[in-house]
Amino acid sequence: MFFILSKTLHFLLMPLLWVLLLLLLAVFLKSIKWRRVSLLAGLAVLLLFTNPFLANEAWRAWEVNAVPISKVGQYDVAVILTGVTSYRADISDRIHTSRGADRFLHPLHLYRLGKVDQFLISGGSGQVLTDRVPEAEQIEKVLLMAGVPEEDIVTEGNSRNTHENAVNTARVLKQHPEWQEVLLVTSAFHMRRSEACFRKAGVDASSFSTDFYASEPRFTPDETFIPSVVAFANWHLLIHEIAGYVVYKILGYC
Repeated sequence: MFFILSKTLHFLLMPLLWVLLLLLLAVFLKSIKWRRVSLLAGLAVLLLFTNPFLANEAWRAWEVNAVPISKVGQYDVAVILTGVTSYRADISDRIHTSRGADRFLHPLHLYRLGKVDQFLISGGSGQVLTDRVPEAEQIEKVLLMAGVPEEDIVTEGNSRNTHENAVNTARVLKQHPEWQEVLLVTSAFHMRRSEACFRKAGVDASSFSTDFYASEPRFTPDETFIPSVVAFANWHLLIHEIAGYVVYKILGYC
């Protein structure tokens, strides 16, 4: 039930939906005053969420900062959280990745540098009504193609959200007492919730953020005030993540 509710919340938190609702009110309300208010509110929301400077500042405030690779110590295992692959039945002979592939590319870099000994990949399918290949298995295939020995990869393909990632990872770690130093790897925007969930599950892990949306402020016209479709789309992800963090706090997941 919670999984379905989270998907519903994901839809309701779309800024595009808010704009559309306000514009519809501007068309169908009987009161001319409230029609005008709805139209202006819709335009204001649209301008706010398409401003690239404000969007970047919001991302900078939320994302967990990067740790320089030179300062990364030695870890027995890197826990990679999924959410960056998709499955297509019509093109099933390859792995399809989306933005966020740094979640497994960066720890692979650390593995090649000798800073990570093994991988634990946590994540199942994010689909509500379909049963697809767990993402953990798809990322495992990528690592195998990259030359990582099979014995250095452990997968956990049952988790459907961050809370389950943490709980199921804790169970796997108990089966591997040799893994004393644990590195948690996920996107920078997702790290706050992940850290909190893993602490709640009793997992003591260091954080390694990847897949950054924020950048250094640049005060050029296109980075400051010219409306950006990308900024508008990215706000949905950020709002969803912040709301998820709040909901997890209320439910006691983190």
